[in-house]
Amino acid sequence: MQKRTLGKSGLEVSALGLGCMSMSFGYGPAGDKKEMISLLRSAVERGVTLFDTAEAYGPFTNEELVGEALAPFRDRVVIATKFGFKLEAGKQTGLDSRPSHIREVAEASLKRLKVEAIDLFYQHRVDPDVPIEDVAGTVKDLIREGKVKHFGMSEAGAKTIRRAHAVQPVTALQSEYSLWWREPETATFPTLEELGIGFVPFSPLGRGFLTGKLDDSTPFDSTDFRSGLPRFTPENRKANRALVDRMAEIASRKQATAAQIALAWILAQKPWIVPIPGTTKRHRLEENIGAASIELSSDDLREIDTASSQVTVHGDRYPEHLAKMSGR
Repeated sequence: MQKRTLGKSGLEVSALGLGCMSMSFGYGPAGDKKEMISLLRSAVERGVTLFDTAEAYGPFTNEELVGEALAPFRDRVVIATKFGFKLEAGKQTGLDSRPSHIREVAEASLKRLKVEAIDLFYQHRVDPDVPIEDVAGTVKDLIREGKVKHFGMSEAGAKTIRRAHAVQPVTALQSEYSLWWREPETATFPTLEELGIGFVPFSPLGRGFLTGKLDDSTPFDSTDFRSGLPRFTPENRKANRALVDRMAEIASRKQATAAQIALAWILAQKPWIVPIPGTTKRHRLEENIGAASIELSSDDLREIDTASSQVTVHGDRYPEHLAKMSGR
C-alpha cells in the first residue's frame, strides 16, 4: 500500500484508510465481533494503517472493537477518534465541545482504544456554543500532556478551520466527499491547501451507492442511517443510478469496478487526500484496497468529470436538522 502524508503535519498513513463505523453502528445491526476483529487485522496485514472510529459509534462499542483488534499492531497503525457529541442513554442528544467534556472524552477513549495517546483527535461537529479557539486550545493542552498527537476537525467551514488552526495546527479535515458530493472542492480545498491541512473524505463511495450494489428496490434495516436520508428515497435512488451506470462503463474499460474508479478518482484529486471507505466484508476490503493501484490518465479523469457533470444528483445529502451541523 502506498503512503501519503496528511498536509504539512508529517503524519504518514496508508493511501486508503478504513472507516470502522459500520462495523458497530449506522448501517444496520452490528457485525459479529470476531468477524470484525478478523477484518480489522486483515486490513493491517494488507497495508492499511489509518483506522477511523468515534465514541459516538455505538456509542462506545466501536472504539472498544477497534482497540481490541488493533492492540497487537499498535506501533504499525494510526487510530483516529472523535469528540463533540452529547451522549445520553445510548443516543446523541446534541453537541458538546466544552473543554471539560473534551477532556472527559479523551480519557475515556484512551481506555477503550487501549492506547497511551490518541493519534488523531477530531472535533466531530462544530459546536456553535463553544468558541473554536477554546476547543483548539483544549486539544493543544492535551497534545502538550502527551494524550493526543494530532488535532482534526470534521465538517467544519473554512473560516472556522482558520480560527482553530491559528491556535493549534489542524492536521486533517474529515468531511464527506465523493463523485456525488463535491462541495469541498470549492468550500474548503483552497483553505486546506494554503494551510497545509490533509483531507480525509468519509463516505467516498456515497454511503455504498457508488458501488452499484444498491438500487431503488434495495431494502434498508430500520437501524440503517440511510433510510432517513433524502438522497436514498426509492425515487432518488432510481434517478441517481445514472451516475453509477456512467462510472460502471468507465470501470469496465479499465478492468475495474465502479467502486474502484470512484476511489481512484478521489486519490487522483490531491496528494494529501486519504479516503476512508468502510465495509464489513472481506471481499469489499480487498476491492477497495485494489483502487489504490489503479492509475487514471488525464483523459480518464476528464471523462469521469464530464460524465459526472452531466448527471444531476437527486436529493439532499442530509435532512435539514443534520444539514445545519455541517459546514459551520
